[in-house]
Amino acid sequence: MSALSCKDLRARGEESGMPIFDPLSRATSLTLLALGLAGLAACGADAADPAPPLKPVAAGDAARGLRLLTQYQCGSCHAIPGVPAARGIHGPTLQAFGKRSYIAGRVPNFPETLAQWMVAPASLVPDTPMPSMGVSPEDARHMAAYLGQLE
Repeated sequence: MSALSCKDLRARGEESGMPIFDPLSRATSLTLLALGLAGLAACGADAADPAPPLKPVAAGDAARGLRLLTQYQCGSCHAIPGVPAARGIHGPTLQAFGKRSYIAGRVPNFPETLAQWMVAPASLVPDTPMPSMGVSPEDARHMAAYLGQLE
């Protein structure tokens, strides 16, 4: 069976099933898009109503988290800015961790998820080389607060 052109199909009274390009509908779509964007821009940001943060902030004490990262010896494997002697090379550096989108390249980087990761990494990524270090959920919350502010 040979392929028929659109012209051949129309001559036989059949449709190809392919969408037909209609310049008017494209122009209408662009107009609607422009009007929608203009409407959003008109909402504007009010100085008394600042935009919400793009990323949730951990409900922990970053200063305490810094001390806990030292206590749990996270620097044995990771390089961590601000943590004395944290020059590990076996795990990834935690520099600018607050800007990262993912934990271990697989799990979305949110404070609650990061805290869970520190308590039980294998519960989120079963084949992870990161060991469970006996971090309590409360300590993990503070450690997540410190790591989250690293930019």
